[in-house]
Amino acid sequence: MKELFYFKKNIGILNYTKAYPTTFDEVLVAEGFTEMLKRFLESIREENVNQFEYLCPTGNITKSTKDIIHVLKALTIYQLDEIDSMYLTTDNLSKFEAFVEDFYDYWRHITRYSLISTQTSGGFQLANFIEADSRFNQLILSLYRTIQEKVQGKKNRVYRQLNAGTNACIVTREVKWDVPFGYDALKKIPFIDSLMLRTPLIIHTASNKRYGSFEEVYTNPFDDLQLDRNEWLCFPAKIGELLTFIYFHRDFMSNGISLGNLFEMASAEEYYGKRPDLICLFGVPDGKKETSFYLDKNTNIYIGYLSHDEVIEYFGYIKKMALTLHNLEMMKRGRLPIHGSMVDITLKNGVKKGVMFIGDSGAGKSETIEALRNASEGVITKMDVIFDDMGCMTMCEDHVFAQGTETGAFVRLDDLEKGTAYRDMDRSVFMNPENNNARVIIPTTEYENVVAHHKVDMLLYANNYTDAYGLNSFKDMQEGKKTFAEGKRFALGTTHESGMTSSYFANPFGPLQKQELCDELLDKAFKIMYENDVYVGEIYTRLGVKSGNKDGIKEAATALLELLNQE
Repeated sequence: MKELFYFKKNIGILNYTKAYPTTFDEVLVAEGFTEMLKRFLESIREENVNQFEYLCPTGNITKSTKDIIHVLKALTIYQLDEIDSMYLTTDNLSKFEAFVEDFYDYWRHITRYSLISTQTSGGFQLANFIEADSRFNQLILSLYRTIQEKVQGKKNRVYRQLNAGTNACIVTREVKWDVPFGYDALKKIPFIDSLMLRTPLIIHTASNKRYGSFEEVYTNPFDDLQLDRNEWLCFPAKIGELLTFIYFHRDFMSNGISLGNLFEMASAEEYYGKRPDLICLFGVPDGKKETSFYLDKNTNIYIGYLSHDEVIEYFGYIKKMALTLHNLEMMKRGRLPIHGSMVDITLKNGVKKGVMFIGDSGAGKSETIEALRNASEGVITKMDVIFDDMGCMTMCEDHVFAQGTETGAFVRLDDLEKGTAYRDMDRSVFMNPENNNARVIIPTTEYENVVAHHKVDMLLYANNYTDAYGLNSFKDMQEGKKTFAEGKRFALGTTHESGMTSSYFANPFGPLQKQELCDELLDKAFKIMYENDVYVGEIYTRLGVKSGNKDGIKEAATALLELLNQE
């Protein structure tokens, strides 16, 4: 990024490499502070007319901004009675105190990020990036308290240590990797090398649900594509076994940095001089609303493409596009993609079982695991989540094994067991928590656990629509395969869909687009499972049943525990 500061709607990016303030004066004279104050004044022009007329009596925002900054600087040096300003007269003092609070709140309600580039000789050492960001946080907090206490005329009795500086700090570096011919648009776009999230992190995005499915296109998106390297970052992810370069526009920074809570970030040694398995572009400013993927047969790389649009500014788009590319590549390699979740359970008697749940968005896959965890006292000694949303099956002669893709979980707050989100909130990223379909991204497991091959002992379809409780076993293979292939669910508003819907194999992220290939893999997997007495059935989560919700999941978890104890 070439600018010192960048602001867009509800995000702000500070470039520490260009300038790193260490004093009150350096903060107050900074270009970014001036811009923030102007934006604040503009925001209250119509919303708070009385405050605007007090702060900007002539209506000239540029002049008033300079005047206010002059007063703020004076307050950091002099006592209140030593400053001559119309803003600080006896009649106006309470108004200025209100302004200080409102402006501070305005700043804090912007999601703020700091960037440090390791390629620039200025600034400070990479090893100190967390310490440096913490110092900036303390500087802003001290600046606010110094001014606020002088204006109110007394010390505070209660202090709150808020994240007054930034919400996250990102260290970037330029990387030499094996750029394919024709992919010049990606050259010199910096990679995220290190990431520090100040959790719990609350993020607000323009959209809070995903629409439609991803379509395959047959024209290479890199044909004539131009990207401004100063406006893009790359998150190098390890999605299962696949190295994936996820490029995102800085306007989508909130979604981009949240990837750190969902996917394992690759180290420089893992991608230096190499070519990725998958590439994803998130936020291409093309004036469209495109959500598509393309297989480059020259490089054998799947490419995901998401346009720059408010509708697409939702974490579900980047997550599901990355996983769609993963699934397409896995099918190409002879593995069956799974839209579901899996947990390795160790019972009190020492028996270990691998339980897999399959179902589309809102079916209750993740929620069942949480209910199982909460009901497991005295029965289960250990639970390892292998994957929470997407994985894949590897078929061997006498059994099937599974791997995951993510080290975190992106789940609906409404469907979690009471207290679950708060139990893990110190590590979580919350998205639009006050809205419908509010989500939280929670780290759940280690990467080594995700990519290991785990034996599948039980396969359950997450049925959220049938008015029944507990479990149901499919004795007939064709009946079982039919239920899984139909992919029915009652949509809960997690996407644009509502009511009863159906999606091939409950997986519109690859299998839907490549049904013929997936059918072959599905037949093979079911044949092996039934020949080797793997339990295949459905679990009634009741999330789509009006009288169901969490009680249904609790009863299903209890029934599953009883069955596991009998096995």
